[in-house]
Amino acid sequence: MAIRRVCAEVISQKSIGTGIFDMVLSVGEIAKDAVPGQFVAVYSNNGSKLLPRPISICGIDKENETLRIVYRVTGEGTGTEEFSGYSAGTKVYVMGPLGNGYTLKDKKAIVIGGGIGIPPMLELAKQLDCEKTVVLGYRDETFLDEEFAAVAPVYMSSDFGTVGVKGTVIDAIKEYGVEGDIIYACGPMPMLRALKAYAEENGMEAYISLEERMACGVGACLGCVVKTKEVDHHTHVNNTRICTEGPVFDAREVEI
Repeated sequence: MAIRRVCAEVISQKSIGTGIFDMVLSVGEIAKDAVPGQFVAVYSNNGSKLLPRPISICGIDKENETLRIVYRVTGEGTGTEEFSGYSAGTKVYVMGPLGNGYTLKDKKAIVIGGGIGIPPMLELAKQLDCEKTVVLGYRDETFLDEEFAAVAPVYMSSDFGTVGVKGTVIDAIKEYGVEGDIIYACGPMPMLRALKAYAEENGMEAYISLEERMACGVGACLGCVVKTKEVDHHTHVNNTRICTEGPVFDAREVEI
């Protein structure tokens, strides 16, 4: 699969929550190669910002050669704040598709997203051709939940109990009696640690997408590594690069 750097064009952008933006980009061949769980690197149009921002892929339209990204503005003066000001017609350089995606299996699935780890699970939920249930964890304000509900039953948790169960995604799984043979998940590290343990306790497979700060996005800088049970063929130590060997891993293979 070729990694390309293209001059993309913003097709549309809208705000879908506090600090959450939904952008569609025309990216040419990148869209044809992309799979659920991968990400793209979006470059700033400000020459003083050299490093691109890694953003997960929320939607793939191979026919129209577009990708949808849903991202959170991380602060004033950041690349994501710049991106949030883009409108239809804005040109921006994008590199991708990056990383590896989810392995789609014909098993009863629980698709889990937490926080800004929710967007990449939408395309996965759409492409999974099996019995599936979605569990979403929010701080308080929801987004994308109606789109998930169009493809699978959805249960929610929130930090303050504003939607669904008050607590974590595991609290929601237990409260609503959600069952499955395989877990697919993306979200903050504490959530992924808990899901890794939950899967082991219940004899389930689990594939998790690790959120990590990245620099190059192509494995050259070794800035995003995770400990592994096996020795990595590239570094020859017990770690591996999230941006290339990940971001999706079999939970049994990584120590988090």
